[in-house]
Amino acid sequence: IQIRDGLLILKKKLVNVMKNLSDFAIQYKDLPTLGFTHFQPAQLTTVGKRATLWLQSLVLDIEELDFFLETLRFRGVKGTTGTAASFLELFNGDYSKVKHLDKELSKRFGFEKVFGVSGQTYDRKIDAKVVALLGNIAQSAHKFTNDLRLLQNLKEIEEPFEKNQIGSSAMAYKRNPMRSERIGALAKYVMSLTTSSAMVASTQWFERTLDDSANKRLTIPQAFLAVDAILLIWNNIMNGIVVYPNRINKHIMEELPFMATEYIIMEEVKAGGDRQEIHEIIRVHSMEASKKVKEEGKENDLIERILNDDSLKLDKSKLKEVLDPKNFIGFAPIQTEEFIKNEVQPIIDQNKDLIGLEADLKV
Repeated sequence: IQIRDGLLILKKKLVNVMKNLSDFAIQYKDLPTLGFTHFQPAQLTTVGKRATLWLQSLVLDIEELDFFLETLRFRGVKGTTGTAASFLELFNGDYSKVKHLDKELSKRFGFEKVFGVSGQTYDRKIDAKVVALLGNIAQSAHKFTNDLRLLQNLKEIEEPFEKNQIGSSAMAYKRNPMRSERIGALAKYVMSLTTSSAMVASTQWFERTLDDSANKRLTIPQAFLAVDAILLIWNNIMNGIVVYPNRINKHIMEELPFMATEYIIMEEVKAGGDRQEIHEIIRVHSMEASKKVKEEGKENDLIERILNDDSLKLDKSKLKEVLDPKNFIGFAPIQTEEFIKNEVQPIIDQNKDLIGLEADLKV
């Protein structure tokens, strides 16, 4: 019962995180940003599309949560070792009455599904499964905060920062991502608890041993409380998250010339150039531009180099038009819209009575 009720409490907070992330994704679905693989600049994506990756994890989590609630069974009336022997004499050997009591008592506690068999306790895999579920939510939260902390370091997106908040006791200018770090700390703890419940479930002897008791009383409440705090903080972050489009665009323009080289080579070949020769020209310009950026700290001047190279036949005005970041984001805006519409919004609509949550923090 406590497991069911606890999950319902968490579900409200989880749905609100999803609603906040969904609104964020739609708001920034068209805003180009650098994509990263290996934390190295890759093809562009959009700020909103990246948010759908955080949401995708939560879709999996809430599907798992709902399935768990739908299939959760009550132990019911089974007696000391699960044989209902204590009811044999009480009901004059009538097993149908034991079954009826089992079903009716379970209904009184709000359960339609009942374990057909049990030992002295319900199957301890239930505990292992629910802590694993909480661990999965913690994983999703930690992934989000890892990304946000990196983005905050890049000064592209920041978690909220209160007017009188102290960023660092030593360095007054700092804006430490304290909320994200709290989530990360709690998430690590929850994930560590999943092995504890798994070990308890796997080492129960026969109908029951009592080495599960202390572990269960510590592990399950702490996992629930930690995830509750994680979701509260996550909602608080989303309610005040800040995006800096100019900073994002600055980083794009530092890398975009390199990304445009494929298009430049293709256009030169169309104009009659030899692909191998064109590739070598672009390669040399790229290496020189990269050297200026890395060794001399100068701006990326690759496009200027190409525009000033008379051996290239490229339409110079067309090249400048091509260097609009939105030409490099693929189908990110459409993918964002479709994902929210088809996979996230139905979940929000089904749980609209849960929308609305205040998440104030002291930092």
